[in-house]
Amino acid sequence: MSTGRRRLGVTALAVLAPVLVWLVADPLLGHRSRIADGGETLDIGAVPVAAVALLASLAGWGLLATLERFAPHRARALWTGAACAGLAVSFLPFIGDGMDGGTRTTLALMHLAVAAVLIPGLAARPSRSGGPDVA
Repeated sequence: MSTGRRRLGVTALAVLAPVLVWLVADPLLGHRSRIADGGETLDIGAVPVAAVALLASLAGWGLLATLERFAPHRARALWTGAACAGLAVSFLPFIGDGMDGGTRTTLALMHLAVAAVLIPGLAARPSRSGGPDVA
């Protein structure tokens, strides 16, 4: 399988993963994820969850492709470090006000779900023997 096709599949899974978390938390468990922003309350739905995951995935893919072009021998290590740093930074909004514990937990699980698919999936080295990819 070509690198582009594999990475497209990883991106699709990285979009699906947080939507599955949302499906468990929102419709199945009945917890509405909401963020209070000033006087407004924003409901977090499946479409925004998928859109944010897609944007993060495409940004990660783009950064990895750029690093592979300009720093080919260190691209995966640099990208993995940047991706882990990005994951850590994505947790900063959780320390603020405006969301309950259930929403914080649901959002944290969504962030971790995307990272769990994206980081090892995009950083995997293609197999030279035609077998499955290994990290």
